[in-house]
Amino acid sequence: MRTPATADQLTAPGRTRGLVDIFTRSHLLSLIVRKEIQIRYRGSLFGWLWSYVKPLVQFVVFYVALGVFLSMNRAIDYYAIYILAGITIVTFFNEAISNSTRSLVDNAALIKKIYLPREMFPVSSMLVALVNTLPQVVVVVAIAIFFGWAPSFLQIAALLLAVIIVAVLAVGLGLLFGAINVVFRDAQSFVEIIVMCAIWASPVMYRWEMVAAAAPDWLYTVYRLNPVTMAVELFHYGIWEPLDPRSSPPIDDLWSFSGYALATSVILLIVGQFVFRRLEGRFAQDL
Repeated sequence: MRTPATADQLTAPGRTRGLVDIFTRSHLLSLIVRKEIQIRYRGSLFGWLWSYVKPLVQFVVFYVALGVFLSMNRAIDYYAIYILAGITIVTFFNEAISNSTRSLVDNAALIKKIYLPREMFPVSSMLVALVNTLPQVVVVVAIAIFFGWAPSFLQIAALLLAVIIVAVLAVGLGLLFGAINVVFRDAQSFVEIIVMCAIWASPVMYRWEMVAAAAPDWLYTVYRLNPVTMAVELFHYGIWEPLDPRSSPPIDDLWSFSGYALATSVILLIVGQFVFRRLEGRFAQDL
């Protein structure tokens, strides 16, 4: 005789455990990541080379405009590596959050045809951005090695922590704005403003001492609470600081504020997942 299902055995159709299900379906996640990468370079003559060319062109433009014309290269030693290191981590953030925000709308046809955890798409967008960033990391590390880069274990750990902070932050904001973007397409435009401001709101082109000297204490504290700022400084600490440690001190309270940055990213991840789950029921009708 069959035992009737109890209330705690029943779940609403289509309900999942959120991000937990992503880790239990890693094979499916890897398939989506490979699909996105293949689509990105389909029909491209140069393919993966664009992952090297785009950041290098951006680097040349900023270096000439700021380093040469405004003489920033005289104020900051190894300014070329300083810029390239900052651009690398900010590019990862910008691509991850932009693609994550559009991921649900871009995959509307697939979402309507089959059921799978919808969080899979923002997470896969972050992983695709990470894969596309790896060539940039190879370039900046190769240039740093040429100039005598010899990092400590702590500086290698700083690089990994920077990537973790940005990855968690991008997924959290991707879940948040990706879900809102299904209902209100204005979210995508708002994210474009964030992306535009990210490179200037963090010490990519300038040194943090300039902010510390010009801003009041409370604003300088807010500046350091920005997770992207701390990720950039961790990347500078790992890539640029070993080249000339005597003239390039890390930002004040680097490790304390890096911990705050990671905590902020985790909180935003929780908030993003909460909003995503609240709006998920509307996806089918709004996509």
